[in-house]
Amino acid sequence: MPKPVLTLQHSETAVFRAAATIYSAYITTGRVKEGSEKEWMKRCLDEALWMAQTADDMIQSDNEMG
Repeated sequence: MPKPVLTLQHSETAVFRAAATIYSAYITTGRVKEGSEKEWMKRCLDEALWMAQTADDMIQSDNEMG
């Protein structure tokens, strides 16, 4: 059986890492109950994406200088 191929762009990797950090915090604090992992993973990805979009809106990067 062939392995699935996964290629993430740099920005996707950054959001994934943030989501993984958020998810691990929810696990550590006991909020993720058995059977609800997928819902919590989606929530963490939504939260990480919201944070990334908020940062992008608030911060002007070097190549955005006009």
